Amino acid sequence: MSMRKLIFVSLAALAGSACVTSDIRPQPKVQAVQAKQEIAAAELLDVGIRVLDPGLPASPTDAEELAKKGIYTELRKAEARWIPAKLRATLESTSQWGAVRVIPDAVQFLDVIVSGRIVESNGMNLAIVIDARDSQGRVWINGLRSEAVADLGAYKTDAALKLRDPFENVYTAVANALLAARDRLSTTERREIRQVTDLRFAADIAPEKASGYVAVDSKGILRITRLPADNDPVMNRVAQVRERDLNVVDTFDAYYGGFYDRLSEPYGQYRRASFDEMDKVQQAKNAARTRIGLGAAVILASVLTPQACSADSYNCQIAENTARSIGIGSGVAAIYSGVKKYGDVKVHAEALSELARSFENESKGQVVEVEGRMLKLTGSAEEQYREWRKLLAEWYRSDSGGPPPTMQPPAPAPAPAPTAVPAAAPAPPVTAPAGTAVVSPDAAATTRPKQ
Repeated sequence: MSMRKLIFVSLAALAGSACVTSDIRPQPKVQAVQAKQEIAAAELLDVGIRVLDPGLPASPTDAEELAKKGIYTELRKAEARWIPAKLRATLESTSQWGAVRVIPDAVQFLDVIVSGRIVESNGMNLAIVIDARDSQGRVWINGLRSEAVADLGAYKTDAALKLRDPFENVYTAVANALLAARDRLSTTERREIRQVTDLRFAADIAPEKASGYVAVDSKGILRITRLPADNDPVMNRVAQVRERDLNVVDTFDAYYGGFYDRLSEPYGQYRRASFDEMDKVQQAKNAARTRIGLGAAVILASVLTPQACSADSYNCQIAENTARSIGIGSGVAAIYSGVKKYGDVKVHAEALSELARSFENESKGQVVEVEGRMLKLTGSAEEQYREWRKLLAEWYRSDSGGPPPTMQPPAPAPAPAPTAVPAAAPAPPVTAPAGTAVVSPDAAATTRPKQ
C-alpha cells in the first residue's frame, strides 16, 4: 500500500470514529415478586439493612484523583445511607416480610441482616455487592453483585423520575434474591429464626440468667436446645427491654426514612445531571481524539506527499509548497481544536463536582426525639446506639425495676459530636416521624413494635 493510500485509510478510520456514539437503551423492567397470600405472623421475618460501605479507598487519596474516577467522598457517604432506604422500600412493597428497617452496624438482633458495599455509583451505572445472613448464622446471600445501567426512561421527565428509580432493577434483584433464600427454608425453620433472635437478645442483656437456650451445631448454625417457661419472670422483663430497644431502633430507622424522603428528589436530579455530564464528557473526549488524530494525519500527508513538479518548473514548485504549508497549518489548527475540546471536558467535570457538593449540602443530619430528648443524628449514630445498649443493660441489672434510662449526651470530645438536650417536662413516650410505630414506656411488653 502506498503512503498516500495509507494516509487516506487512516483519515477515513478517524472520521468514522467521530460518528460512534454510545447506545444506551431503556432497560427491561424486573419486577419484585409479590406475596400472593397473607403470611402467618409467626413466619414473617424482620429484616435489618445496614448502612452500606461507601466503597472508598482505605488509604487517603487526593480528592481530585477520586473525582477523575467519578467518586466524591461526601456524596458516596450520603448514597451509603440512601440506597439501603430505597432497598427497604422495595422489600416493604412486596408484603413478604415483617418489619424492614435501616439500621446502624451496632444493631445485631434481628431475624435477617443485610449488609453491602457500593462498587460503582453515578448517573449512568450502579453496582453494589450484598451479603445477608439470619440470626442463626445461616448465610442467605454471599457477595451477590447487583448492577444495572440506568433506565433512560426514568430520566425523560420529572414525573418519570419520581415514578421509577433509574436503577430499580438493582434493588429488585436483591429483593428477589432474599425471597429465594427465604423460600428455601421450611415453615419450622422460619419460626425457629424468630425464636433464636429473641433468645440471643435475652442472652446478651441477661447473660447470667438467660444463657444456654441456644447452641451451635456441627454446621455452625445456632439451634434451640431448650425453651424458657411461658411465664418466666426473667424473660418477661427481658421482653420489656426488647420492646424499648426496638423503639429506639425504629427511631433510627425513621431518621433514615426521613433522609431518604428528603433526598430522593434532589438525588434523582443529580443522577440525571450526572448522566448528562458523563455523556458530554465522553462525547468531548471522542471529539478531541478525532480532531487531534485528523490534524496529525493532515500534517503527515502534507509532509510525506512526494513532489510532483519537475526540477525546472519554478511556478509549480511554489504552488506545491504553498499547498503543503496550508495542509500543515490546517493540521495544527485541528490539533489545537482538539486540545480545546479537552478543556471542555474539564468544564463538564467541574460542573459534575459542583452537583456533588450541592448534594452534600442537602444531606446534613436531622434531629429526632427519643424518650423526650432531642438527639441530632449524624455520622455518630453508631456511637449513640452503642451507648443506648449500655444504658439498657445497666437498667436491667439494677434492682430498682423502674423505667429504662433515656439516651444521654455523649462524653465531651474535641470534635463536634451529637448532643442531647433534656426536655423541660418529664419525658413523654417516644415520638418519631409519621409512619413509625411508637409504644409508651409503660405499655404492655410486646416485641417487634414496628409490625
